[in-house]
Amino acid sequence: MPASADPVACVVPGCTALAERPDVLPLCAAHLALAAEVHAAGQGVTDLLPSPCVLCGARLGVRLPAGWVCAICEWPLGEHPDGELARPRVDVVYYVRFRDRVKIGTSGNPRQRFTAIRHEEVLAFERGDRRLEQRRHAEFAEERGGTSEWFDLSDRLRRHIDVLAGGADPWDRWRRWVAEATATR
Repeated sequence: MPASADPVACVVPGCTALAERPDVLPLCAAHLALAAEVHAAGQGVTDLLPSPCVLCGARLGVRLPAGWVCAICEWPLGEHPDGELARPRVDVVYYVRFRDRVKIGTSGNPRQRFTAIRHEEVLAFERGDRRLEQRRHAEFAEERGGTSEWFDLSDRLRRHIDVLAGGADPWDRWRRWVAEATATR
């Protein structure tokens, strides 16, 4: 409690203790802790998972009264995906680099697709299908090498890729999208 403020009593009827933070919520320490516990029981508490999510690999989870769920894909901790179910298709527009050129393409299975493409680095993914790929081809038409899907790595294209990547590993992002699609079916 700020030193200059006058003491304020807890607002719970019958409680004579002083409010811990009257400027925020006029409750004593015991009632403030009880309110936090009730809130956590209904909303959950975000914390580190006891072990990584088996679906997306995330370490952040939400502890609910019924157990832990992944904070990223909401997969319940301890449950394993049905190995007999096919992986959901998650279409992405990908950006791969070879030397000073970038290929902008699309795939529902980028790992398999990249085995057929000569590249040095996977730069970024964005969720989308052929329509988004065609929009990106039109957007970066000035950088395009003829009619191919390869583009010169200009400053403008690099900025676009950097925004998409957001400093994250593209494969982590792709795994999260697949995990979210798996968890929601």
